[in-house]
Amino acid sequence: MPLTHHTAPYFDARDKALAQRWAHWQPGLPSLPGQAAGKAPTLDHFNPGDKPFSLGNKADDKAAVEELAVELDALQNLFYADKRYKLLVVLQGTDTSGKDGTIRGVFGRMSALGVHAVGWKAPTEAERARDYLWRIHEQVPQAGDITVFNRSHYEDVLVPVVNSWITPEQHQQRLAHINDFERMLSETGTIVLKFLLHISPQEQRERLQERLDDPAKHWKFSMGDIEVRKQWSDYRKAYNTLLAATHTPWAPWTIVPADSKTHRNLMVATLLREVLHNLDLSYPTGDPALQHFTVV
Repeated sequence: MPLTHHTAPYFDARDKALAQRWAHWQPGLPSLPGQAAGKAPTLDHFNPGDKPFSLGNKADDKAAVEELAVELDALQNLFYADKRYKLLVVLQGTDTSGKDGTIRGVFGRMSALGVHAVGWKAPTEAERARDYLWRIHEQVPQAGDITVFNRSHYEDVLVPVVNSWITPEQHQQRLAHINDFERMLSETGTIVLKFLLHISPQEQRERLQERLDDPAKHWKFSMGDIEVRKQWSDYRKAYNTLLAATHTPWAPWTIVPADSKTHRNLMVATLLREVLHNLDLSYPTGDPALQHFTVV
């Protein structure tokens, strides 16, 4: 893995080939104090149509996703029993990038007792009356839980930036706040795993049109999506900025090429399994007094 500066060990892939593939889909680290600034790659360097984790064909990839879902269900049960960690999975991406589909395909087999999905919308009036991270902190996982964010606190360095609702100085402050917030979570036992679901404008157009053409998907369509689509280049610029600023050793980003829905799920599930395996999870030791107890 390319991450340095005290990278958490659970982000280190054990398999060298897997580590190399994973590294290829990560942006560069932000410059730290005392370092020369480096130019981080932008989203233009990552092809949303690539399938780096594919087994060669769609049928095999689908079968692999199903197998991984079963394995992840068992790992989630162990994670819940172990209770040494909390896991926050951030799914960030443009409209139609597949956040809902990833939750269904990767996390759908897990127990609802230990996995919670949070979908973030525009803040309410009460939420706007507080600092922008207040509502986020309220939803982070507790010990033994996995929480999946459908969108996230990164909306607060996207929408307000593109629409010029905050100043450049406030933008930089927020990026620093987010790094500090995620570092605090990491240092208090929360694993922060961030996935940017990366699709092309052509794929988004097809998915939006599909929502219009299928009556069963009309509820998913909003004219607001069209307005946001007109700002594609501005959002791309904002994403490039946040990736360069917030890809950290304690909360790294992985860019997931997501034009293929099956491959998207396969890649996220594979990396999630790797992280969970790296935790060396175990069931708690039972009460010795119960070793010879017999239920009658």
